Order: sequence, then C-alpha cells, then structure tokens
Amino acid sequence: MNIVCLDLEGVLVPEIWIAFAEESGIPELKRTTRDEPDYDKLMNWRLGILKEHGLGLKEIQDTIAKIDPIPGAKEFLDELRSLTQTIIISDTFTQFAAPLMKKLGMPTIFCNELEVAENGEITGFRMRCENSKYTTVRALQSIGFDTIASGDSHNDLGMIKASKAGFLFKSTDQIKADNPEIPAYETYDELLNAIKKAL
Repeated sequence: MNIVCLDLEGVLVPEIWIAFAEESGIPELKRTTRDEPDYDKLMNWRLGILKEHGLGLKEIQDTIAKIDPIPGAKEFLDELRSLTQTIIISDTFTQFAAPLMKKLGMPTIFCNELEVAENGEITGFRMRCENSKYTTVRALQSIGFDTIASGDSHNDLGMIKASKAGFLFKSTDQIKADNPEIPAYETYDELLNAIKKAL
C-alpha cells in the first residue's frame, strides 16, 4: 500500500514567508528552510522580527489570502490523488495553511500550530512532533504503508531518504549538489511520471 508525502511550500504553493517579506518590505524574512536547516532557530528568529516590527497573524493572513498555488499544482495534485493516497506534510501552521488548502481542493495536511495572543501577536509555535516529516513517514511505514516523498528543502531530506522512493522538486542547486543520489525534477509532469513508476 503506497502513500505519497509531499511538502507544501516551494512544491505546491509559493513560500509564504518570502511572499510576506515582499509584502511587508522586510527582506530578512525571505530566509527559509532552504537556507536554514534548524527549523526552531529559523522560527524563533522570524518571531523576533515580527515582534520588532509590530506585525502579527492578521498581516500574514492578509498576504496568504493573495497567494495562489504554483501554476499546475492543483492539476498535478488532482491527478496524483486519483492514483494513490496523498498527504501534505509541512512545517507550516494550520493558521497559514487553511486558505491554501481550499485552493488546492482540500487535500489532507499534517502541519503545526501557532500560539497567538488575543491581540493577534504570534507568541510561539507548537510542533506536532519532533523532526515532523521524517517522524510522520516512519509512523506511516509502521502501520503498513510504503512511502514515496518529495520536497525542496533541508527539512524534507529525512522523509525523502527514509521512503522507498524520494525526489527533490524545484530545489536549490546547493541541496541538489549535496544530495546527488536523490533524483531532482523541475516540472510536475516529470515528478508525476517518477511517482507513477515508483507506485
């Protein structure tokens, strides 16, 4: 029994923090998991910048409302879901992901939770589990699934390498160079064909 596990940002939708960095005019917020492998460090740094600028959940959600899936992403996901079970495993947060899931046809997503004060300030975050993508893939395997995984960033490598088949998608030259054993694709057609062969 196969299950496909996909990253969200950079794979199906644009990077939320990059879009918000552009909207807010704060270039430091463009830093993502492609640049920083330590997610806790990255998020705490982001929350510090938001606090410094007096920005909260509402401002980020206003930006997210304007984000559309990457062209071709919904069609790719629809076709993939017609072939096999598919889960999006993301280090984003339910408060960010919900409107994007509507635009993608409501696929299943496993992600995390922000801690938000009454005034809308993001005060912290709760990770669903440690090393969530790798841990989730191992849990799925423990209940009888063969996993096929794809993502673009440092935090996707664990689930990609632990799966029976794994692919980089729209990744950076550096991540591709550091992981030459992982097939890397740039188009949804290429990724879909690779997944079909692995099913």
